[in-house]
Amino acid sequence: MIPPTPDRPDALLREASARIGREDAEPLLAHALGRDRAWLFAHATDPVAAESAAAFRALVERRATGEPVAYLTGHRGFWTLDLKVTPDTLIPRPETELLVELALARIEPGMPARVADLGTGSGAIALAIASERPLAAVVATDVAKATLAVAVANAQALGLDNVWFRRGDWDQALGGDRFDLIASNPPYVAEGDPHLEQGDLRHEPPRALSSGADGLDAIRTIVSAAPRHLVPGGWLLLEHGLEQGAAVRALLAQAGMVDVQTARDLEHRDRVTLGRMPA
Repeated sequence: MIPPTPDRPDALLREASARIGREDAEPLLAHALGRDRAWLFAHATDPVAAESAAAFRALVERRATGEPVAYLTGHRGFWTLDLKVTPDTLIPRPETELLVELALARIEPGMPARVADLGTGSGAIALAIASERPLAAVVATDVAKATLAVAVANAQALGLDNVWFRRGDWDQALGGDRFDLIASNPPYVAEGDPHLEQGDLRHEPPRALSSGADGLDAIRTIVSAAPRHLVPGGWLLLEHGLEQGAAVRALLAQAGMVDVQTARDLEHRDRVTLGRMPA
């Protein structure tokens, strides 16, 4: 009997791409093989062990039913970091890097600063800032124990020792401390929004996605507490939905902040609103 021809990376990718698309197939195959994506092309015709091919096909089936690639592989790149993610955390997204850029522009390199990241999830924002500003003391908070454990593990894996983690709901975790900058990517989707039942959002933690009838409950809480936790001249930066810029600017102005503005993402959509306490 002639043995079956072993699978090869190029053939496996063609097969999977027909079902889930090449963009998803490549990271899943790299994960199943324990290789990086560049290896797939350098070794496109190498034989693949039957066990690895079966593991890859199982991942493809799960992705075809809607499970996010990040949860299937257990990690996601953000900024310059590779982060562990689980179903207990929101999946870091490229658009949130704008929030990091704006924060870094307001933290002087080579100078100490106190920074807080509220609702840290996987730790993406806090760890990106900590990696770029090693003299900053960064406090990362989250209300969920399991979520905070993922962020702690990411900090340890990255060797970042200028980040401290606190469990608590928004500003409650800050106690009486004051900061030079507070950043947050809070839940901002309106409850009942049909997008919550589509795509990857179906599998992400609901508490990290939606907040109240208009999606602004968490942002209201953060803004109302910010004056108690910012030093004079301290900045608050908030990611939000593309149609919420005007509402968030109004909230910051009502809280007494100045220099209020909204930054747009690469697709020219309102994405981050920021303001500072008067000096």
